[in-house]
This record gives sequence, structure tokens and C-alpha cells, in this order.
Amino acid sequence: MRFESKTNGLTAFGLLGVTIVALGCKSAPPPQPSPEVAVQIVATETAVLTTELPGRTSPFLVAEIRPQVSGIIQKRLFQEGSDIQAGSVLYQIDPAPYQAALDQAQAAMTAAESSLPVIRSRAERMKKLLEIHAVGQQDAEEAEAAHQRAMASVAAAKGALESAKINLANTPIKTPISGRTGMSSVTVGALVAAYQPVALATVQQLDPIYVDVTQSSSDQLRMRRRLESGRIKSGESARKVKLLLEDGTVYSHEGKLQFRDVTVDPATGAVTLRMVFPNPKHLLLPGMFVRAIVEDGIDEKAILAMQQGVTRDAKGNATALVLDPTGKVEQRILTLDRAMGDKWLVTEGLSVGDRVIVEGVQKVRPGMIVKAVPFGSKPVEPAQPSAPKK
Repeated sequence: MRFESKTNGLTAFGLLGVTIVALGCKSAPPPQPSPEVAVQIVATETAVLTTELPGRTSPFLVAEIRPQVSGIIQKRLFQEGSDIQAGSVLYQIDPAPYQAALDQAQAAMTAAESSLPVIRSRAERMKKLLEIHAVGQQDAEEAEAAHQRAMASVAAAKGALESAKINLANTPIKTPISGRTGMSSVTVGALVAAYQPVALATVQQLDPIYVDVTQSSSDQLRMRRRLESGRIKSGESARKVKLLLEDGTVYSHEGKLQFRDVTVDPATGAVTLRMVFPNPKHLLLPGMFVRAIVEDGIDEKAILAMQQGVTRDAKGNATALVLDPTGKVEQRILTLDRAMGDKWLVTEGLSVGDRVIVEGVQKVRPGMIVKAVPFGSKPVEPAQPSAPKK
């Protein structure tokens, strides 16, 4: 019995020793290092504020060619799609009927003028005879009336002659503007009517060319308030406009803002802006979809936050994670104005000197203490955990 008691005691003592040794080999885990993030230090910048507006091109001048007299088209004197100068003859209407009408009017004019001197002389004689009571009052008045009718006939003949000349002069149909012609709606031998609703052809002046874009009236009101408050200033190039083509390329010529319409479209709530662009190579054609970049003004104290540091919460609010002076993360709700390249123009929520997290946003949350490095610097290698002691 005594031998068993000693043996059990020794066994218990051995197990206790082994346990102590095993516990002694384990060490406490090292403290976790603070997450490292890259920050952007907020500072004011001078930013040129621009707005990109969609629109379409339209010709500078448009002339729908219509005949002013009726007749048969004898000739077409232009090539469809060609450039022509103002005053060029496009069509020739058969002038024979109008030449005959002119000759007839000329003959009527000659006849009226030839009879006028005789009638005038008789009226003058009757007037003198009336003074010596050689003729009656009625005879004198009838002679004067005949004289007045003869003068009216001459005036009517002059008017008819002038009208015949105008009609004959309108048989060649000319373009009032320089530009490029479109398709012809008639061919040689077609009968056309004076002032018909269907145009024979259309001539459009393409250099320069208009660009009409639309802008919401609310954007205009907001921009006007900012200009009046002094938050932004109107630059020297405020009326200069750049253009993006349908394929995204920048148009090589700079345009000019001509005017803003004074009427708001009640269906869309937008106002039309008209720009003028030089178009020497006729690259811009009427009806093309383009985007105009209009300068709104210059903000000399703009706060720009990098887009990668701005996210949206569940309600859709723009937010950013900012470090306080102790390195603790806090969330800010931002008010954004517009995107400017890879940055957001921030109007509320950030101040000069704030440190905005732009890298490492996914591994931090509000309330954490983090280690900050300037954005763009070489990241610090994370600390490696030490090997456990044996």
C-alpha cells in the first residue's frame, strides 16, 4: 500500500511538471499593427469650371429655293452637293412666255404715251377757251377728265411693263446665299408653280456653323447665384467653347457662345444655347450630335477630392473617411458639385487641411486608429509576426 502511494505521488508530480514546461514554451501573441492608409491632404486649388452639354449642329444660313414664276424647267445649272456662290443660277425656266408678255407691255406703254400729248393739248385749249367763255364748263371738264384718264393709262402701262420685266428676270432661279446645295426635287422638263410649297433645292451655308445645345434652367440659376455671390469669377474666356465630336475626339477649332435663349421649354425645363464654330473643311454637317464644353467660371478656392476616396452610403449620400488629429477615422457626408477629371469638386463636408483616406478604405471603419502616409509615397511593409519561442 505504501509503495502504490509513492508511485501515484510521483506520477502526479511528473504530470504537473510536464504541464508547466509546456505552458512555459508558449508566448503571448504580438499586438496587431495599426492599418496603414494613404491620405490626401485637402488644399484649395484654382479650378476652371466647365459644363458638358449635348446638342446638334445646324447651318449658319439656309435658303429653300422656290420659283417666283410658273413655267417649265429648261435647264438645271448646278451639280447636287456642290459649293456655289450667292447669285449663281440654279434653274432656268422657259422665258419665252414672259418675253412675249414683256413685248406686249412695252407696246401698250408706247401706245399710251403716244396718245397722251394730244389729249393734254386739247385739255389745255379747252381751259383757255373756258376763260373767255368760248366753250361751256362741261366741255372743259370732259377734256380735263380725258387728260387724267390718259395719264392713268400711261401709269398702268408702266406698272405692267415693270411687272413683265420682273417676271422675265425671275425665270433664271438664283441662290441668295453662298453654300452647299442639296438634292434637287425636280428635273428638266418639270412644271413648277410660283411660290410652291415644295422647294426645288436647299442651299446651306456651313462655314461658320451653329451648334445648339440645351442646359437646364436650374443649372443656370445655380451658376448665376454663385457668380453673384462671388464664389466663382467669370474668366476672360467665358464665351469660348470647345467641342467633342460623336466619336469622342476634340474638334480642332474653338467656338464662341453667341447667346442664351430667353425662353424655357416647358416640356423639358431647358434653355437653348447657341454657339458659332468655324468649319473651313466642312467636317461638321447639319444634324450631327456633338457635346459642347462651356466655361462657367473660375473658382480660385476650389476643394477637390480624389474620386477613389469618395463612396456612397446606403442612402446614396456621398461620404469620405477622414482622419482626425489623433489618427482616428471618422466619416463625413459630402456635397459634390461636379466631376473634374479624376476628382470631385466638393462644396460642403471638407475643409483645408483635412486628411482624406484614398487608399485602404476597405480595411478601416469609423472609430479605428490607423497609420497615415501621404498618397503616392512608397508604402511601408507590414510588420511580420515574430516566431513563437520554443
